[in-house]
Amino acid sequence: MTDELRSFLELNLPKVKEGKKSKFSLGVAEPKLGSHISETTKITCQSGEFVLELLRGVRLHFDKFIKDLKPGDLEKAQLGLAHSYSRAKVKFNVNRVDNMVIQAIFLLDTLDKDINSFSMRVREWYSWHFPELVKIVNDNYLYARVAKLIEDKSKLSEEHIPALTEILGDEDKAKETVEAGKASMGQDLTPVDLINVQLFAQRVMDLAEYRKNLYDYLVTKMNDIAPNLASLIGEVVGARLISHAGSLTNLAKCPSSTLQILGAEKALFRALKTRGNTPKYGLIFHSSFIGRASAKNKGRMARYLANKCSIASRIDCFGERGTTVFGEKLREQVEERLEFYDKGVAPRKNIDVMKSAIETTQNKDVEMEEAQPVEASAKKSKKKKSKPKVAPAKAANGDALEDAKSETKKDKRKKEQGHGAEEMNGINGDVAEQDGTAKKKKKKSKDEVAAASETIKKRKSKE
Repeated sequence: MTDELRSFLELNLPKVKEGKKSKFSLGVAEPKLGSHISETTKITCQSGEFVLELLRGVRLHFDKFIKDLKPGDLEKAQLGLAHSYSRAKVKFNVNRVDNMVIQAIFLLDTLDKDINSFSMRVREWYSWHFPELVKIVNDNYLYARVAKLIEDKSKLSEEHIPALTEILGDEDKAKETVEAGKASMGQDLTPVDLINVQLFAQRVMDLAEYRKNLYDYLVTKMNDIAPNLASLIGEVVGARLISHAGSLTNLAKCPSSTLQILGAEKALFRALKTRGNTPKYGLIFHSSFIGRASAKNKGRMARYLANKCSIASRIDCFGERGTTVFGEKLREQVEERLEFYDKGVAPRKNIDVMKSAIETTQNKDVEMEEAQPVEASAKKSKKKKSKPKVAPAKAANGDALEDAKSETKKDKRKKEQGHGAEEMNGINGDVAEQDGTAKKKKKKSKDEVAAASETIKKRKSKE
């Protein structure tokens, strides 16, 4: 119950006296809220089907109960509430918006397809002029760079060897390219055709460079949004899982069995329809762990990896601080499981690994807290050092005055210490005297008690 609701109830409902039951009951749709209201405000609350029906009637005829409400006001209020709710859903932490990762991985896949198709077009186009280059240079990006450098094969000479070596990284290949250009069987192209080939090769190179930058952006984004998932399974596979699930929250809500076959929905439903074998893995097949596992252990490895990915995604989604400690520990567990399948080495228990991960995170937090005051003290010392220095003559006079002042202060302190020592001795003597008198008094009181008890015994014996 909020403070606003409590004040509203106290203002609008009659007060209930202490020790007496209220003559009315408050209808509440939520039973738990009703019990909390009755505990705090002593108002009897009622919840059930009857109350729900009454509330439904109130909602239906709400505009009739309030006099000042105009016909379109209720719809406007509903629309405003819907807009504010949507804004609240959209306004998450800017650094942890997983929508950017989804768009980046979609664009990365599209760029891969486009670069491959454009590179094939460059190869086909330039092969009319220099067909032998295809067998010498296999990489698409390097082929585009070499085509851009060579331009006309008839102009190839030994002067081009250093530049070709820088691109290809091999001097033998550069010499082979020059020799192939001299004895090439390709047809000659007009200057206009060569210009168009060069422009298209440059466009392919630019796309390849942009693809590299986009991949770096995706890596940094994944380390911000899902650091544990990225350190466990890799940035690209983790981003594909997030994009396929729709968001990091949806991925965290998925059980590990769903995450295991995420991306293989067609195969799953086909297997269910034909009553065949269901798929063992979906997008996580692209992980290096499943590739390293043997054929008989691929399914077991996929199941184990999906389990760890589910844990990592939940830590990333609901954790307060972004850290890669848990992802690294989970990766170690997967490595141990691979060794267990291959060599039979027993892996560590999950609870022990998680405890060690929690300890390392706590130690890091302590180190961070200790580092902050050290930085603050360093800043203060810098400020003190940066104060202006006094002129030498004035400084000398000031030093003499300070020495005199310090001597007088020392003398005063010695005198005060002497007086203080005398006073302390006097106080100690008084305390000792008081202790002696107290002990004497105690002895006297004991003697008196013993004498009184003897007299009482003598009287009793006489009687």
